[in-house]
Amino acid sequence: MGTDPHLKWVVLAMVAAQLVVCHLVSGLAWKWVLFWAYAFGGCVNHSLTLAIHDISHNVAFGNRQAKWNRWFAVIANLPIGMPYSASFKKYHIDHHRYLGGDHLDVDIPTDFEGWFFCTPFRKLLWLILQPLFYVLRPLYMNPKPISRMEICNAIVQFSADFLLYRACGLKPVVYLLAGSVFCLGFHPISGHFIAEHYMFMKGHETYSYYGSLNLITFNVGYHTEHHDFPSIPGSRLPMVRQIASEYYDSLPQHQSWVRVLWDFVFNEEIGPYSRIKRKCKLANAG
Repeated sequence: MGTDPHLKWVVLAMVAAQLVVCHLVSGLAWKWVLFWAYAFGGCVNHSLTLAIHDISHNVAFGNRQAKWNRWFAVIANLPIGMPYSASFKKYHIDHHRYLGGDHLDVDIPTDFEGWFFCTPFRKLLWLILQPLFYVLRPLYMNPKPISRMEICNAIVQFSADFLLYRACGLKPVVYLLAGSVFCLGFHPISGHFIAEHYMFMKGHETYSYYGSLNLITFNVGYHTEHHDFPSIPGSRLPMVRQIASEYYDSLPQHQSWVRVLWDFVFNEEIGPYSRIKRKCKLANAG
């Protein structure tokens, strides 16, 4: 457990890379702006959301510098185009504390999602619209007051978007926003959203993936390990599996996030309803 001294430098390099690409795409035709948004920019932005996931566990600067982690997450948020980091931090704590908790863990689809998105075409549409559901679901399931940090996050983000528009035009802004929507929706990397907690085997609600896409996703595939030890940085999760291989190697695991998406769409037994849901008492109740 502890901080990852390299995380902040990797994140800053990714943010800088996106700024360079924003300059490059400003002169491209729109079709190429959208192509590179899906093929490159969205991959970087999705990776940054997973860096924000790591930062939300205070592994960039440590628990004693919690505010530094929060503000650094705002910097990591910049290429994503929409304010995200502060709200994610607020709700992700509940995901770990109340995993599968009805109306507490907003990672679980609503009853409407489970009922309506039940055919292959509708499940494909659901995957495409995942970013929308992740934004709207907390407002319906577990609304919380807007925090000061969320306001700051929004002010910084929209100011950066405006400055980018004034400096480079509309195309770089669309490149960033479209990339986030594309790669948080129907994209191979987004297979981790389904792979992590959807019940592909009865009774098992958390799964790991040990494939090559972990290299660009801060090892989010080591998800069972992460839920066992959320304070361990993603860069060290492979060490957890190596040290305790007798516990993890025998657990159900995914071999491919692309295969996960395929099975989710075409397997009639798997859909938005394929989550374990439980009643949980609030930690501060009583």
